[in-house]
Amino acid sequence: MNIVARKNLFFLLSSIVIIPGIVSLILFGLKQSIDFTGGSKLEISVKNPDKKKIEQKLRENKELQIHSIKITGENISIRINPIDQKGKAKILTELRRVHRDIKENSFETVGPSIGQETKANALKAVLIASVAITLYIAFAFRKVSHPVSSWKYGVSAIIALLHDVLVVVGVFSILGVLFGIEIDSLFITALLTVMGFSVHDTIVVFDRIRENLKKSYNLKFEEIVNNSLLETMNRSLNTSLTVVIVLFSLLLFGGESIRWFIIALLLGIISGTYSSIFNASPLLIVWYEWERKKQK
Repeated sequence: MNIVARKNLFFLLSSIVIIPGIVSLILFGLKQSIDFTGGSKLEISVKNPDKKKIEQKLRENKELQIHSIKITGENISIRINPIDQKGKAKILTELRRVHRDIKENSFETVGPSIGQETKANALKAVLIASVAITLYIAFAFRKVSHPVSSWKYGVSAIIALLHDVLVVVGVFSILGVLFGIEIDSLFITALLTVMGFSVHDTIVVFDRIRENLKKSYNLKFEEIVNNSLLETMNRSLNTSLTVVIVLFSLLLFGGESIRWFIIALLLGIISGTYSSIFNASPLLIVWYEWERKKQK
């Protein structure tokens, strides 16, 4: 199986997956939860909820700005502008005129300034992690500078990592437009986890390339890379499959609160396995071929 020879096909498949997400991000962005925008979130439960009556009762309160009302079975999630405990008590009193048996499940309020700080810290975390990963890989592969410079291994790993981040973020942008799915602080945790998993998988392949460069110096670079991919593919697929099985179990039995966190992890790990095998190492070949053309 010659993976390297079909690199353009794999790049095309990645583009087909990523481009719709990028378009959605540009046009609509991500639907952010109160973790980033600030506001109050009230979760209640009631048998046979009537969304129209609940929404009508809430809109009668002129002090409220309703961002969203989601009903899942007997559970109702109401997202509004920041309110205090008195405001919450007033809302519950009003809603009990519609449904007497309403029960409060949870209530949280995040100020706008805290939301902006969370967003800024999330971006910093992603950027710092990317830079640190590049520097680490460049250092780890410093003794393998032929025929591709060590820092190019780091850049290739980061490009593969960005591929996985764009897949997850793009899909959630589309889900936000179609189904109103919001991202919260758990989503950032999922992204950072995906980044770590993606780089781990890529380094396993790169490390095998480094070993084979030392003992297979009579082979072409393309052959060494392809052989390294085939040698590590079973390990990568088996590792990812075990993680995916665990995540599917959590998705089925983990409950509503972590559902989208698990889905983000699933998307990222599947994408990370793909990019480590079919994107990161073929990028080294593209770089190598470009260097040869430049020398000629």
